[in-house]
Amino acid sequence: MKTIAGILFAIIVLVSCNSQKAYSDFDISYSRSGGFAPIYENLLIKNDKAHYSFEGQGKKYKQDFKISGEDLKKLNNTLSQNNFRSIQEDRKKLYDHITTSINIKKGPNTGSKTDASLIMSNYKTNWDNILNVFQEIINNNVKKQ
Repeated sequence: MKTIAGILFAIIVLVSCNSQKAYSDFDISYSRSGGFAPIYENLLIKNDKAHYSFEGQGKKYKQDFKISGEDLKKLNNTLSQNNFRSIQEDRKKLYDHITTSINIKKGPNTGSKTDASLIMSNYKTNWDNILNVFQEIINNNVKKQ
């Protein structure tokens, strides 16, 4: 009886660990979360595969899709042209606003930035240009119910 319980426990642990793999194994990550009425939005990209999820405002979406080489090239070019690695974050404390975080794990734009405490004003346009490309990818590829 103990053996069966042990095997079932091992299976449950493996399944639960595997379900989180999509959230840890990525090259590029775009996430938005928080706010007065919280939302959670994630776009995770690994090679040409993307995983999108959204939860908030009474809605919940999850979708996997292939991202085109053209979209990846445009994203990487935008990151480079807008000096992603040089963008400076402000250090002020803010509460109850939607925070956007971008993590790049591979390539020349490797880095992590967030607007949790806002972005310094002289980098705001660069940040917005980068956010627009991510939003464009989401709008062009995700079919929301």
